[in-house]
Amino acid sequence: MEINKRFGKLTLLFAGMVLGVSLLLVIQNLPETVISSAEAAGGLVEGPNVVVPDRYVYYPGTEVLAKDEVRVIACGTGMPDARRGQASACFLFEFGNGEKIIFDIGTGSMRNINSLMIPAEFLTKIILSHLHTDHWGDLASLWAGGWTAGRPVPLEVWGPSGQTPEMGTEHAIEGFLQAFNWDYQTRAYKITPIPGSINVHEFDYKAVNKVIYQDKGITVRSIPAIHTGDGPVSFIIEYAGMKLVFGGDTSPNKWFVEHARNADFVIHEAFGTPEFFVKDYNQPPQLAWRACCEFHTSPQAFGKIMSTIKPRHAVSYHSFEEAFDGIRAGIRETYDGPLSVAMDMMVWNITKDKIVERMAGTPDRASGVPGPTRQPPPQKGIPDPMSDFIKGGEWGPGFNAQNEMLDEHSRKYNLEKMDWRKQKPWY
Repeated sequence: MEINKRFGKLTLLFAGMVLGVSLLLVIQNLPETVISSAEAAGGLVEGPNVVVPDRYVYYPGTEVLAKDEVRVIACGTGMPDARRGQASACFLFEFGNGEKIIFDIGTGSMRNINSLMIPAEFLTKIILSHLHTDHWGDLASLWAGGWTAGRPVPLEVWGPSGQTPEMGTEHAIEGFLQAFNWDYQTRAYKITPIPGSINVHEFDYKAVNKVIYQDKGITVRSIPAIHTGDGPVSFIIEYAGMKLVFGGDTSPNKWFVEHARNADFVIHEAFGTPEFFVKDYNQPPQLAWRACCEFHTSPQAFGKIMSTIKPRHAVSYHSFEEAFDGIRAGIRETYDGPLSVAMDMMVWNITKDKIVERMAGTPDRASGVPGPTRQPPPQKGIPDPMSDFIKGGEWGPGFNAQNEMLDEHSRKYNLEKMDWRKQKPWY
């Protein structure tokens, strides 16, 4: 009996060796194209001082989009309480024709947008899905930051109406400018007023599949969404024969299922589970299961939507990264198609032929990047927002201590005729 056991083990060992050698011979004789496709991390590096193959990373400013290509960058994927590692909702769409549109601009997202080092003059179009702060709370940072970084033109903001005028985007922007009036008046006088303007394009939130934006081959349509009250919408984006969808915030609804069918690329929220929000987000159970599953979309419901509309690629967002395992598992209960669970700075390049997912590699301390257009000079006739009383408090010795440095700057840039110091009594 013992001899038979040993013989059996030797037989298995010998068979394994034969199989291993056979596989090695097969691999060695495979066509080179087959072998190269199996190499990890983007391909073979040919030497110690060469350009390496793609490493699953997008470096902003290093790629020119094809004319029929779209790049989508997740600049915010999280919750209303934005965190250092995860901002609130924001997706930047870059089109092959050079146009860029920001869909939602939630709290904290401008840090990620700025890290892309895009000149401010190219970031002027914002389309809002609704008026919760986690979807438009960083408009102030784009408005003021782009102004000081050289944006030469006003912002253009599209957003839905509300059940009453006071609940719509036009009223919200009017209130925004009133709240930041001191900011506006001081920058308008010291810099230039034009970039401080915001042109509002409010559209009917009840309209179904109606065009709300159309320019240079890009068409954006809106459909109603269901989320906490009247007003929220989702967007259908059409470009180069492709259909892309941004859901904003919405629970499952008939308009999305009808109009997002067979899209190339669909972004839709998938909230964490009720248990996650009880244990990790400190919500009472009665709120957790309603937040997840009544006025947002659960992972299982997200999966059901996607298995019904059948996109080429589905993207879930709008939860903390700690919840991703549960979200992914819940989605897979009802959907088995292509899926990304979005995190901040995830990037997708989309064409008719393929969709490539990567992460953006960006600096933490990016500075403003100049574009080709200069800001207009300060306008004459704008009232000075500083009184003689405050001006009279300027301390001459402190200002004069910098004269040597300022004289050198003036000579370098030929500013002698614009020397602001000559108007000061202490100079």
